[in-house]
Amino acid sequence: MQLWVGLGNPGDQYKMNRHNVGFMACDVIADMHRFGPVQKKFQGWLQDGRIGTERVILLKPATFMNESGRAVAEAMHFFKLDLDALTVFHDELDLAPMKVKVKRGGGHAGHNGLRSIAQHMGPDYRRVRIGIGHPGHKDRVTGHVLGNYAKSEMDDLADMLGAIGAEAPWLAKGDDVRFMNDIALRLA
Repeated sequence: MQLWVGLGNPGDQYKMNRHNVGFMACDVIADMHRFGPVQKKFQGWLQDGRIGTERVILLKPATFMNESGRAVAEAMHFFKLDLDALTVFHDELDLAPMKVKVKRGGGHAGHNGLRSIAQHMGPDYRRVRIGIGHPGHKDRVTGHVLGNYAKSEMDDLADMLGAIGAEAPWLAKGDDVRFMNDIALRLA
């Protein structure tokens, strides 16, 4: 069993924020792979399903971003999972928009959701980093991250999220390199 967590903020006003791209990725994966209905559990929204032969639990914490670790820790403890079973989908300032990279462990780079998860679980979990690009100056970061995707980005966003959903079986199998390569090929 694996726990895949999409990071975002709850509420309709945040729905299209760049900071909520982790939520968006989970929604697309759930739709494409016909996950079960949404349940309110572990201070979040949970969906259960299979990707290939792997059972995957999708969790979108209903806490605000800076408290995401509470929901993740609750689910991890309930299912008795270790950090190898955890994958977190999140926005990444240091990647070009719509680029997708996977890594295990590392720092939080100022991302409050990752900081919260590390405080509760430690840093050694797999991350699917979804590029949102840097606005150029640190004073503009908050507005950029909490800003909505522009209309001109919608087609590229849909393509990128669709690629994540379509290639999720490689992620479920633990083939991070194939997952990244096949997404890159789809978006080329």
